[in-house]
Parts: sequence; C-alpha cells; structure tokens
Amino acid sequence: MAQFASEMTRRSLFGAMAAVPAVSLAAPAKAEETFSLADLRGSVSATDLGLIPGAVDDQSRKLQAILDVASQANQPIFLPPGIYNVSNITFPKRVRLTGVPGASRLVNSGNGHFLLSEGAEHLELAGITIDGANRGIGEYAGAALRISNAQWVVIDNCQLFGSVDTGLQVERSRGRIERSTISGARGGSGIYAVENRNFAITANEVSACSNGGILVHRWQDGEDGTIVANNRVFDIGATNGGTGQWGNGINVFRAHNVMIANNQVADCAFSAIRSNSGNNVHITGNTCLRSGETAIYSEFQFEGALIANNIVDGAAIGISIANFMQGGRMAVVCGNMLRNLHASAPYKNDDQFFGIGISAEADTTITGNVIEQAENFGMSLGWGPYLRDVSVSSNVIREATTGIAVTVVEGAGKASIANNIISGFSKGAIIGHRWKEAITGDLALRGNDGHEHLSIERNTVG
Repeated sequence: MAQFASEMTRRSLFGAMAAVPAVSLAAPAKAEETFSLADLRGSVSATDLGLIPGAVDDQSRKLQAILDVASQANQPIFLPPGIYNVSNITFPKRVRLTGVPGASRLVNSGNGHFLLSEGAEHLELAGITIDGANRGIGEYAGAALRISNAQWVVIDNCQLFGSVDTGLQVERSRGRIERSTISGARGGSGIYAVENRNFAITANEVSACSNGGILVHRWQDGEDGTIVANNRVFDIGATNGGTGQWGNGINVFRAHNVMIANNQVADCAFSAIRSNSGNNVHITGNTCLRSGETAIYSEFQFEGALIANNIVDGAAIGISIANFMQGGRMAVVCGNMLRNLHASAPYKNDDQFFGIGISAEADTTITGNVIEQAENFGMSLGWGPYLRDVSVSSNVIREATTGIAVTVVEGAGKASIANNIISGFSKGAIIGHRWKEAITGDLALRGNDGHEHLSIERNTVG
C-alpha cells in the first residue's frame, strides 16, 4: 500500500504539472491522473518531476512550475544534491523547499531577479545553498533573496553567498532566520530586516559583507520587537563611506524594543552594535572585538537603552550614549568590561575625542564597569552644555590618560561621581572640561571646585 501511495503521489503531481501552461514536464494528464490534494502525501523529490541536478541549461521554468503546483497542493518539495541554474524565481503562496545542507544548490543564472517572494502565506527554506554567483540582479530586487509581506517565513540551515547587493532582505513579515550562513554581500548587508514585527534572527554567521552585517530597520519609528541573538558577525566593511551609516555588525534604526543578546561581533569598520533612534534597546552579553569606531552605540532620538554585561576589546570608543541635543536619553550601562580603547578612527574629527571607554550625556546610570587602557579618557561625561542627571558609581578605571573627563560648561546639568576606583592615570583622575579643553585641576582631590552641578565624593585614586 505504501508503494502504491508513493506512485500515486508522483503520477498525480506529474499530471498537475502537465496542466501548467508555462512548461510541460510530463505527458498530458490522463483522466485517472487528475490532480488531487488527497493523493499528495509526504515530500516529493524535484528530480522526479523533471529537474536535473548538474544540468548546464537554465532550469528556471521547470523549478517555477514545480513550486507553483506544490503550492496549490500545500506540498513540500525535496531538492536533491546538485547544482541548479535558475533565476526569476517568484515563490508562490506556500513553499516548503528542503535540501541537503551544503549540497542542494540554487545558482543565479543572471536574468532579472534571483529569488523573490511577495505575500506568502508560508515560506520555508531549509538546507538550501543560494549562490548569487556575483551575477547582476534587477534593481527592483535589491537582494539575492527578497521576501516581502510574508505571513510566516522560516530560513533554516541555509547558505547564501555571492550577492552583488544585499544577501537576504525580509520586510513587513513575521518569522525567523536561523542557523544559516550569509557571506560575500558585495553591495549591501548580509541580512536586511525592515518593518518586521516580532522577528527572530538567531544562531547565524554573517561575514565578509561590504556595508553591513545584520540590519533591523524601520521606515518610521515604531514597535518592532526583533530578537538578534547568538549570531557570529565578522569582517564587515564600509565601502559606501560615511561616518557610521555603514560598516556596522548589527545595526538598529528606528526600531523599538529590539533585543541584541549573546552575539560575537568582530572586525567591523565602524560599530559592532549600533542603535540609532531605537527606544528600549536591550544590548546584553555580547562580545565586540576590534571595532573601527564605537563598539556599542545608542544614539540620536532614543529613549531607553540597557547595555549590560558586554565585553569590548579594541575600539575607538567602547560604549557611547549620545546626542542629547537630538533627544537621546535614558540608559543603564552596567557590568561591562572594556579594554584597549585607541585614539584612531576611520575618519578625522577635530571636534571629538576618541580613545574613550564609556561616554554618556543624559539620564544615565553607569555602574559596575571595568575599563582598562583608554588612550584618552576612561569615561567622558557630557559635551559642552549637554549633560543631565548622570550617575557614575562603583566602576574600576585603570590605565587611562585621564580617568574621567566631565563637562563644566555653563548650562550643564547634574552629575554624581562616587565610589569609583581610578588608578594608573597620567593627567588626572577626574578633570573638568570646556568642550575639548581641560580647565580644572584634579576634582577627585578638590571636590567639585565650585562647579555646583557636580557631586564628587568617596572615589579611590592612585
């Protein structure tokens, strides 16, 4: 009976495909082979339906026909090991395409788009290698694999490389990208997730991309809730230039309530993790190595950032809570370990210091961090008049030129600096600044020295 059911499955799907006008993969269907959903059980091999592994010819029409018929039947398709040259594939409403990881390979044949989905009910790709072959794609596509408006999408244990633009773009969808490898996106980012809701990007490896690793963006500020966790991101460039718009390992823009946790991010041209205008961003437990500029950034019009228990080793600035003048405020920075903060950066900026462990401006508590070897400041508090309600306590700062630099410009708000250990400095433990100019003696020894917006007490220096 099992053999009979299997034969009926093949015969029924062949019959249905024969009715597809775009391509004929079998003889015309006989009456007894009429397409029947009840006949289709289990996964059907694409090679049984006419796809040929390793064929030199373009097999786009054959694959499209198989996907279209399987969608009508809500039928999963198995893609056996081999190379399949295809392009202009538009996924239908329901796709469950499974291959052998690292062996079932779709290669872009270079006409129009590569793989595209719009309005899918369920799109699931598992164990598929997607090779852009560094061939051009239509401008409208924007990515080797682009998915829009999917009710549910799963990309699992896939490989994607060789895109001339972005690797994988998912927009206005729900679902997850997991356990996949994305590399070699020559013109964009590895993963571009935009306007999604409650999405998950977990346990992936993203590397060797020209302008970004994992991007979580929205066109307008709004609820997002994406989780970016347990990924490995490295070797991210900024070929488009700029001062931080590109070249970030994990980048949040206008997306609120995003969680970035337990990622390994290394060798990014600018930031390992950069959140721009993202409210309630949660950045915890990440390891950030050899960042070209600021390792962890919460900037511009944001309200709420939790930055905790991260490791930063090598950056121009370790952690920055910035842009109070544009509304950037409210953060907790605790339990982080930062070391090797250098004064060199990817661009020249005469108005800003580099070589800083932690920088903050407004409504922020900084506690329980360890900072070692900062070429300029262990911490920088405020900039000009942009300082308000910053508390710095129970931190350890070692081997910085200046332990803590704090603004004493007229109009600056309150800051409390208490119960810290500061050692190994060469210019002072706590120094007041007017913008870039140091204008006070060591306030760790002299108290606030008449600067009444400062409370400085019980710090241990040496």
